[in-house]
Amino acid sequence: MNDAEPPVNDLASTVPLMTLSLLDWIALIILIVGGLNWGLVGLLNLDLIGAALGNGTAASRLAQLLIGLAGLYGIAFALKLGGRRR
Repeated sequence: MNDAEPPVNDLASTVPLMTLSLLDWIALIILIVGGLNWGLVGLLNLDLIGAALGNGTAASRLAQLLIGLAGLYGIAFALKLGGRRR
């Protein structure tokens, strides 16, 4: 038997950890809500955002706009994250 400890395969030791800012968290939460809503639309034809805020109302359109902006932010975040690993 070999008493030597096996090498540690710790991802944190090879990839620098990145903390998420408040804006990162807000965008992530909005993306999750939007993704779940679109999943419900595709699966059950149920639009929770439209049902909660009214279909076609200014509030519903604002929510959709925020989800779209969060998606654009998510693209920029993913590119930034990918650039840090190189």
